[in-house]
Amino acid sequence: MKPWLRLSEALRYPEDDLSRQEEYVRTFDFDRRATLHLTYHTFGDRRQRGLELVKLKRRYTEAGCELTAAELPDYLPVLLEFAALEPEAGEALLNEHRPALELIRARLHERGSGYAPLLDELVEALPRATRAQLDRARRAAEEGPPAELVGLEPFGAEVA
Repeated sequence: MKPWLRLSEALRYPEDDLSRQEEYVRTFDFDRRATLHLTYHTFGDRRQRGLELVKLKRRYTEAGCELTAAELPDYLPVLLEFAALEPEAGEALLNEHRPALELIRARLHERGSGYAPLLDELVEALPRATRAQLDRARRAAEEGPPAELVGLEPFGAEVA
């Protein structure tokens, strides 16, 4: 049996313990390379990310799963819960986001985070990463998420 539901619970914001909450926020909210919002690693805060979120939500709906309005569909614990309910479709989605998972995993190991073994377990439960997926993860680590520049001129963004 795949560990999706257990990992989802372990990677969710801890509601019960202040010190765990602080560690969670330090780990995932203040380090953009460790964010659990997977499409951020590919699209940053660009408009394309919004389109990807809509597509992802549509895939959940087509599989019969409705999200609450409180969570974005690319939040890793949500994807893991979906994989627990719809193993074939969920594992396919997790595998599609493999570069982001590898990036988060590497960052957590780099920082010596206690969350790193959870990402190890997650990627070990997925099919072996392809060379292309690992190359995309490496490029994302080197370049970081892209920035939106279109339409920001009135707000002081420099246009080259």
